[in-house]
Amino acid sequence: MMSEVRVRFAPSPTGSLHIGGARTALFNWLFARHHGGKFILRVDDTDLERSTEESMRGILEGLQWLGIDWDEGPIYQSQRLDEYRKFANKLLEEGKAYYCFCTKEELEEMRKQAEREGRPFMYTGKCRNLTKEQIENYLKEGRKPVIRLKTPREGKTVVHDIIRGDVEFDNSTIDDFIIMKSDGMPTYNFATVVDDYQMGITHIIRAEEHLSNTPKQILIYEALGVPLPQFAHVSMVLAPDRTKLSKRHGATSVQEFRDQGYLPEAIVNYITLLGWAPLDGEEIFDVRKSIREFSLERVSKNPAVYDVQKLTWINGHYIRSYDLDKLTQAIIPFLQKKGLIGENYDYEYIKKIVSVVREREKTLVDIADAMTYYFKEVESYEEKGVQKYFTKEGVVDILKKAAETLKNLEPFNKFTAEEAYRKLVEELGISSSALFHPTRLAISGRTFGPGLFDIMEFLGKEKTVARIERAIKFIEENIKG
Repeated sequence: MMSEVRVRFAPSPTGSLHIGGARTALFNWLFARHHGGKFILRVDDTDLERSTEESMRGILEGLQWLGIDWDEGPIYQSQRLDEYRKFANKLLEEGKAYYCFCTKEELEEMRKQAEREGRPFMYTGKCRNLTKEQIENYLKEGRKPVIRLKTPREGKTVVHDIIRGDVEFDNSTIDDFIIMKSDGMPTYNFATVVDDYQMGITHIIRAEEHLSNTPKQILIYEALGVPLPQFAHVSMVLAPDRTKLSKRHGATSVQEFRDQGYLPEAIVNYITLLGWAPLDGEEIFDVRKSIREFSLERVSKNPAVYDVQKLTWINGHYIRSYDLDKLTQAIIPFLQKKGLIGENYDYEYIKKIVSVVREREKTLVDIADAMTYYFKEVESYEEKGVQKYFTKEGVVDILKKAAETLKNLEPFNKFTAEEAYRKLVEELGISSSALFHPTRLAISGRTFGPGLFDIMEFLGKEKTVARIERAIKFIEENIKG
């Protein structure tokens, strides 16, 4: 790279940070970090009616949670209106843009005429050659004009795209489009070009859906007489059914995934794979590896397919390998949300439980759910477990002997409990599963989880015995009675 790499992420604060936007931000960030460049955060908030502070706060929080930091910004377009007017006036003075006073009715008539002739609607250029006197008369009448760019009628505009190669657009399909609205606000394409030029953006990495805007932006660059950045349009993120990703496909925003108990490292790992992969083809890798190896040339042209099952699998891997203290701190808000703990809690006790529970779970919500019976009494039993274990002949007698054995056990820990249970199995001449499975269901309400004797040790003798006795009563009253 001849000069410092400068890239930007420019969200509109009209909604949450969704997976596609997060991937765009991440690819820009990885590219900047790989080249030792700068990542700029710009806020495209010229749509004042739809932009909200809440959306902006959510986007900033989402980026920070993912670990995507910015070197400059956030820079708000709404605070740069004078710059856009200055550049628009420059184009007017040089005859590269013009005032258009066409009314809604006139534009509608042009649209109808295009329909009658079976061609796509394009502005006819009616105001392209107005005289100075005509402009002054329209202004005296109180008409508020838009400003349109004079575009070439012939030739082609070529987008040299790092990912897609050269993409050509016939200039005959591009009309004299609006760069400034009648209310003095810039259009998206014009504000984008002015910002990218003034901010020294060298590479524009964005979603494929913006490719159709690119020829218009190139024409603006050329009219302004300023150098072009390099473009790279990343493929769409599609739903599993290969349609456009939307709410009907489940969680699609970073905040939703955070609230469902996904870890930021897992999300970053997953969205990196949406169109790119490390040289060795591994699917689990940290962001340092991504920074080392990231290149736009290796970004796929093909659409990436969003697969929440794969994300959940990756998240499960991170949960199992995560630093235990970090995982414990991450799980605490989920335990509080479930009402299992309050503001004051025994951190070390929680940490011990997390250490055994996390091996089988895939999200923080799953972990919090799996921890329920450590903090609350068992209020119900899994139906499949009741049918499979509590209805077996002799189960009540087995559980009564188990409770009696544990009552007399000293000291009580996972090692002595297991030893006592192994002896009881021999004495009763039963299989270990005939004792272990109904005991697990009795003390946890579930058919699977951490090691049975780990659970016993955490609960303690008194609680373990009480839960077995409560299960015996449940069976006698609901199954054997």
